[in-house]
Amino acid sequence: MIHLPFLDPAQSDEFPPVERALREPDGLLAAGGDLSIERLLAAYRRGIFPWYSDDQPILWWSPSSRTVFDTAGVHVPRRLARWLRGCDWTIRTDTAFAAVMRACATPRARERGTWITEDMFAAYQRLHAIGHAHSVEGWDGEHLVGGIYGVAIGRMFFGESMFSVATNGSKVALLALCHVLRECGCPLLDAQVASDHLFTLGAFEMPRRAFCARVAELTGQAGIEDSWSDRFPAPRPADLAP
Repeated sequence: MIHLPFLDPAQSDEFPPVERALREPDGLLAAGGDLSIERLLAAYRRGIFPWYSDDQPILWWSPSSRTVFDTAGVHVPRRLARWLRGCDWTIRTDTAFAAVMRACATPRARERGTWITEDMFAAYQRLHAIGHAHSVEGWDGEHLVGGIYGVAIGRMFFGESMFSVATNGSKVALLALCHVLRECGCPLLDAQVASDHLFTLGAFEMPRRAFCARVAELTGQAGIEDSWSDRFPAPRPADLAP
């Protein structure tokens, strides 16, 4: 039986040290608490994120290694680069945050449900309203075909989820996010959990200790909060090709 620390909702800054996270399942650290703005920001600053289903309490994670992108070192495969040069989509930031979250919450093939619960949706909408959560979107005309959203604190961005309803939709959003982050001085993008898809684009794994040290450094710097649609011009797809 797994025995986890259960967080007090009244103590929004309370978390166990990440070194106490379980080895199996890897990174499970604590349960309970709440999804207040204060607790979410405190979690991300420590290298912790929430991930749970509707039938579970809130679960908090800090895996032993973290999948990340160096925003200046993204790899664009040759075939994708050719496709980007001819793509006429429009890339936008923060114009459809709720729609991106809803699309990310749609269960994929062979999935029964989603970890983006209604409580999670409401919590990240609150973060978006105060400038700590952002979306990057790919549009084919007026059709939203791909997007990604996450949390910005200081000079650090924590990717949460992405979706695609057209070929390369999520890749365009991810590459555009790295472009925007690089342009505004954010060197690291947290992608949380490893996947072959991310590795083909240049993701790599960072040990938890090194990741948390880097997060503490970057979240303590002057940040990129506020409205991205006003401050950071979105690139064209062709700008993402080397």
